[in-house]
Parts: sequence; C-alpha cells; structure tokens
Amino acid sequence: MGRKEAERSRRSVKLRHALAFAILPVVVVLAILQGGTLLTRSYMDEASSQAGSALRLAVAALGGHLSRYEPLPALIADHDDIEALLQSPNDPALRRVANEYLKEINGLLESSDIYVMTPDGNTIAASNYEMPGTFVGQNFDYRPYFQDAIAGRQARFYALGTTSLKRGYYFSSPVDVDGKILGVIVFKVDIDSIESSWRGGEYKLFVADPEGIIFMTGSPEWLYSGILPLDAARLARTQTSRRYAEAELRPLPVTESVYYGQHLMRIAGEGATREYLRLSHYMPEADWTVNVLLDTASVRTQARTALIAILLFICLATLGLAVLWQRRARIEERLRLQEETRNELERRVDERTADLARVNEQIELEIAERRLTEQELRKTQADLIQAGKLAGLGQMSAALSHEFNQPLAAAKTYADSAALLIDRGRVPEAQDNVRRISGLIDRMASISRHLRNFARKPNEKLGPVPLPDVIADTLEIVAPRLKAADAKLVVQLGEQALVVKAGPVRLQQVLVNIISNAADAVEGLDDRRIVLTARREEEHVIVEVHDRGPGVPAAIAERIFDPFFTTKGVGKGLGLGLSISYNIIKDFGGNLSVGNHPEGGAVFRIVLDVAASLRAAAE
Repeated sequence: MGRKEAERSRRSVKLRHALAFAILPVVVVLAILQGGTLLTRSYMDEASSQAGSALRLAVAALGGHLSRYEPLPALIADHDDIEALLQSPNDPALRRVANEYLKEINGLLESSDIYVMTPDGNTIAASNYEMPGTFVGQNFDYRPYFQDAIAGRQARFYALGTTSLKRGYYFSSPVDVDGKILGVIVFKVDIDSIESSWRGGEYKLFVADPEGIIFMTGSPEWLYSGILPLDAARLARTQTSRRYAEAELRPLPVTESVYYGQHLMRIAGEGATREYLRLSHYMPEADWTVNVLLDTASVRTQARTALIAILLFICLATLGLAVLWQRRARIEERLRLQEETRNELERRVDERTADLARVNEQIELEIAERRLTEQELRKTQADLIQAGKLAGLGQMSAALSHEFNQPLAAAKTYADSAALLIDRGRVPEAQDNVRRISGLIDRMASISRHLRNFARKPNEKLGPVPLPDVIADTLEIVAPRLKAADAKLVVQLGEQALVVKAGPVRLQQVLVNIISNAADAVEGLDDRRIVLTARREEEHVIVEVHDRGPGVPAAIAERIFDPFFTTKGVGKGLGLGLSISYNIIKDFGGNLSVGNHPEGGAVFRIVLDVAASLRAAAE
C-alpha cells in the first residue's frame, strides 16, 4: 500500500512540473511584448528630455545671436551721414562718405552687409560698395522687410540673397527725418557660424519657415527641402517674397507618426530610412520653427539591450526555480530509496561484521610488519646522515689542503729569503720578510675560518670593500706563483674609485684562485701576460682576468665550476678552487663566468654590486 501512495505522489510532482514548463513559454512571450513596449516608452521619454535640453540651448543661441543686431538699424538710421545722404541721394560725396561709414560699421559689428535704400527700393549706399556683387544700384522693393520698414515699422526677414546668393537674417528700420520717412536701412546677419556648430553632433537641428521649408540645418542635403507638401499656395507665397531666390525647392521624403505622445519622423535617404524623435519650438519674433531630431536607433537599441538583460534574468531565475524543483524531486526520491535500503543495510551489517573481524586480524599483522620496516628505515637514514658527514669532512680537508698550499709556499719563500738576508747582515729587510710571514699566517687563519663555514651561510658581514686594496693584498700572495711561472700580471684599474659590496678576505681568496689558474695556463708559453682590468658599468663593477693560454673548450666551460672537476694532472689540483670561488661570488650577490677572448686565451669575468655608500654619493 505504501508503494502505491509513493508512486501516486511521484506522478503528481511530475504533472506539476510539466504544467509549469508548459506555461513558461507563454509568460516569456508576454514579458517580451509588454516589457519591450514599456522599456521603449521609458527610453523615448528620457531621450525626449535630453533632446528638449538641446532644443532649448539651440533656441537660446539663435535668439541671442539675432538679438545682438536688432536695435542697430534704428541707431544707424539716426546718423547724420545717413540722413544727409537720403536728403540728397544723388550727391557723390555724400554717397562716398556713407559707403565708408557703412563699411567700417559692418567690420566692427561682424555683420554680413549693411545698405541704405530710397523709398522706391533702390540701394544707394552699401558696405560692399567695392565688391563685385555690390548691392548699390539693386532694387529690393519686393522684400517684406523693405515694405514693412517704408511703412514706418521695424521689420525682420530671413531669406537667400538674390544678389549675393548667401543666406542671412535681415533687420530693417525706417529713416525718419522730421516725421517723414526718407528711406530704409537694412542689416544682413550671417547665420553660417551657428549652422556650422550643429554639424557632427548627436542631434540633427534644422530651422523651417512657416511653409515648412528648411532654411538652416546641420545636414546640408536637407537644405531648401520641405517637410510639408509643397503645394501651389505655399510655392506662390514663397515666390512672391523671393525668399529663396532661384534655389531649387524640393520635398523631403518624410513620414510622421506619434508613439505614446512622442512625435516621430521617418526620413528616407540613400538606400535606407532612418527614424528620428522630433521636438520643435516656434520663435514668433523670427517667424521660424527650430527642430531637434534624435535618431531613435540608439534608443531602441538600449531598450532591446535592457529587455535582453531582463529576459536573461528571468531565464536565470526560471532555471533556478527548475533546479530547486528538480532538487526537491530528488530529495523525495532519495528519501524513498533510503527507506528501501535501510532494511537491506541492516541485513548486510551482520554479514560485514564477520568480514571486519577477519580484516582486523590482517591489519594487525600489517601493522607489525610496518613497524619493523620503519625501524629499518630509521637505521638506514642514520647511516646516510653519517655518510654525509664523512663526505663533508673529506671535502673540508681537501679544501684546507688546497687553500693553504699557496700561502705556505709564499711563507717558505719569505723564510728562505729572510735567512739569506740575516746571513748577509740585512736585518731590516729580513724583519720585513718576517712581518710578511706573520701576515700570511693571519690570512691562513682567516681562510681556515671561512673554509670551516663553507658548508653553511657565512657569518662574515658584507660591506664596502675598496677593490684596489684587495688586489694589492692578492699580489703579495700570488707573486711567488707568478715568478715561478715567469708570468707578468698587468693591472688596469683606471682613475675611477671602485668600491664593491663584498668580504675582503673571501674576495682576495677568489682573485688568488683565478690568477693562479691563469699562471698555470700561460706557463711555458711565449706570451705569458695576464691582464687584470676593472671598470664600473652603471650599478656594477666588472673585474676581468685575461690570460694568453689555450682558452676554455665549450664542453669544459659547462663543468668548470663543479666541485672536484679539474683539467690538471694527478696530484696537481683537487678541482675545488673555482667551485669555492663561484659560491663566494654568489654569496656576494654577484656572478662569476668564464669565456674565451677574441684575441685568444680565457677570460674570467666577476660581476659585483657597487657599495651602497658609493652609490649614494653618486646620486
């Protein structure tokens, strides 16, 4: 009975899971449709707010630019030269004075053109009177700005110049003398500077007249295009004022729509149609409409990206729920299996108890065997340690024998020399040899201390060591060996002070070994020169010992610093000198290497750090 209930429970859980996964696609589709609309509206509203700020800035810039020139026509209309010219329009002298005055004012105000017209519309003076396309002699009575001004009103007008073919904004004012209007003065303001600032930005800006014709734009291909249908009435009104002269007017392929309160404009271009969010502002004083367009592609891309992120989150959450449901089903299944296996385990426990008893006996036997093995291992380890100690003692004895041979040979030479000097009555020189023997004995004692510590880190502290002093002490020890080999040591230190980071005794020990090996290499040759050079390279001191011997073969160079490796005959060397020297230089933080000189012979190269005190002084 229990198994049937468990089976029914499992079927119920599977049915709930199947229903949940069947509903999930419907929920996802609804989320995509509704969420996409809401996100697009939200991003559209945000983009509209940003575009509104750009529109306000553009309107303020246009208004500020035009307001600078609005009061100027009335001010210039009161000038005596202008009034005198209109009272006598045919006087050449007055015309010349007026032209110069208008040219000067135009340069100061940075306007496009300034000119004066008589009541019949003829231009009698202009700031561009010297230019090929001068307005002097032209008649502009068809322009609304002239008609309003001659009627006694301040006027504004924007148009494409019929003579200069340049766009501009016109300000006009009547010239009133004693209550009689004698003429009209006109300012033409260039708008190219404002238009050029609109190009290349995030927003597209354009200015349209009441007929929907684009007069200013940051997109040159839209200029003189109509965003409203160019029917006969609109074209007639535009032609009457000749606002755009002979410019070709053409419709802009535009489709407008409204998306949740936002005005959208689709403009067909070359091979593609782009959709823009449009915001407009009418400027009554200028009688034009400023428009800001924002490409909605980026807005819709942001909305899609956000929607994808939300859907991914929903999918991850759904996956998490599915995992939880699956885990719950597994837990229920596991509980059922545990119930079934509990009885099976109880049955097997008794069987395993007997097996464990037999295994325990085997384990006890293995433990006893392992204890015997561990005892043998400890004994073997003790034997190895003792063997290592004996090997170390043998190396130290060999090293002491090798390092003492050279100082002892020098001491014997000094002793024999002292005996001869005493026999000859040259006691002061003999005493000097005895002092040298005493110094060599002290050095042997120091070397003995260092060789005793060769197997562990030396206790001698490193510090500044003058290299010339160490070389001078080294020469005292190797002089007998050089004399025996009939070799000549040439020392080239230069004039620069060389102070290295090292220990003086051990550095001397290295130089003795290398120079002695060089003496061995040149013994019996025609050229028995040995050159010791030292120089500073940045933060290092380079010491090189070059002999004229046979050099070092490549196979030997790889092993020359190994302990007990030697190329000398039996009884002439133990192969420890270079190995000890190599480790000493490493203790100093430097490097010891060997190579062949281009002129022949071997070159031992020692690299040491410059002493800290000398480095600080250099800095």
